[in-house]
Amino acid sequence: MTDTIANDEAHALQEADALVDQLAELLEQEFEALKAQDLDQFEVLLSGKNHLLSELTRITGVTQLNDADKLGTHWNDFRTRMLACRDMHRRNEILIMRKLDAIRGALESLNVNESASSVEVYDRLGQIKRIRRLRGFTEV
Repeated sequence: MTDTIANDEAHALQEADALVDQLAELLEQEFEALKAQDLDQFEVLLSGKNHLLSELTRITGVTQLNDADKLGTHWNDFRTRMLACRDMHRRNEILIMRKLDAIRGALESLNVNESASSVEVYDRLGQIKRIRRLRGFTEV
């Protein structure tokens, strides 16, 4: 009976190792898609990432951070590799946040009628552009 449990755990570890390899590759592809602003590819990869994470949860039984402590010492390499994947995920998240900030800044600069805008618009000579509202011919 103990051999069966050991074999099952070894098989689970082997399966989890294969999935974490796929996850690391997928996170790298996700980063490249984000850099290229290929949102269609990013969404496909996101779906694949969620599937891999679900499978890893099923295999390991880890649903919360403390659950990882219940895995034996033979899972240490797996833990290390999952931490590397977490770091890759965080890198991708930072890239997304930076791109969103840049988009927000661009949108704020286009909304020049709003006086509360914190983004200033410059002309091609580097001078702050003065926004003047021109009166139409029907306005007095």
